Order: sequence, then C-alpha cells, then structure tokens
Amino acid sequence: MDTDERRPDVVVVLADDLIWQSRLVSLLRSLDVTPRTAARLASFTESLAGSDRALIDLTSRAYDGLEAVRLAAAQGCTVLCVAQHDDLELRRRATAAGARRVVPYRTMFERGPQTLRRWLAERAP
Repeated sequence: MDTDERRPDVVVVLADDLIWQSRLVSLLRSLDVTPRTAARLASFTESLAGSDRALIDLTSRAYDGLEAVRLAAAQGCTVLCVAQHDDLELRRRATAAGARRVVPYRTMFERGPQTLRRWLAERAP
C-alpha cells in the first residue's frame, strides 16, 4: 500500500438486519479491518468516536439511514452505504446527505471485497 493512502483501523457498521450486518462485518474482517457494529442510531453515534469510516445499510426499520449518513459525515467520516438497486431516490438523497458512494446490495454481495478495498483506499475528504 502506498504510504499516502490512509487505511482506517476501524469501520463503524450500522445495520439492523443481522444477515447484512454479519456479511459486512465478515467482509471487513477479510480485509484485516476491525468492524465496530451498531443497530441503532444512538449506539452508532457513540461508535463513531475514533473512526474515520462508516458503512451504513440504508434500508432499516430501526433508524433513519439518511440521518445516520448526516451524523457520520458531520463527524468527518467517509461514508459508504448499501441500498436497494432500484431505489434511486434514496441513493441520490444519501449522496446529498454526505455518502461518498451508495452501492446496491447485489454489488456488495457479488463484489464486496473489491468494492470495500477501493473505498478503503480513498482519501478522506
């Protein structure tokens, strides 16, 4: 890895769906990144301390995904989101709220390591 690239030690994962939370955690661990998980907005906000990256599942019943993006971006985190491929409006709104990128679940399922590796290699804003 180039010395100019910044690789985080910890990525905060916000997902209330246990299957997706487990998948995202497993993908991060496979890249030697330590995941810190949250399933609610209050614990997510606390978990952001000391991290510069947040991975947010936008499709949730337990929290407002767009509010989570705004909170993470306001704390200086680089945000990556996962969402339904056909919910273009939610994806657009997440980007406007501060997400660096929003990828469909299918992309994360099929090309998760490559997608996360690219995101982790990006410089923080």
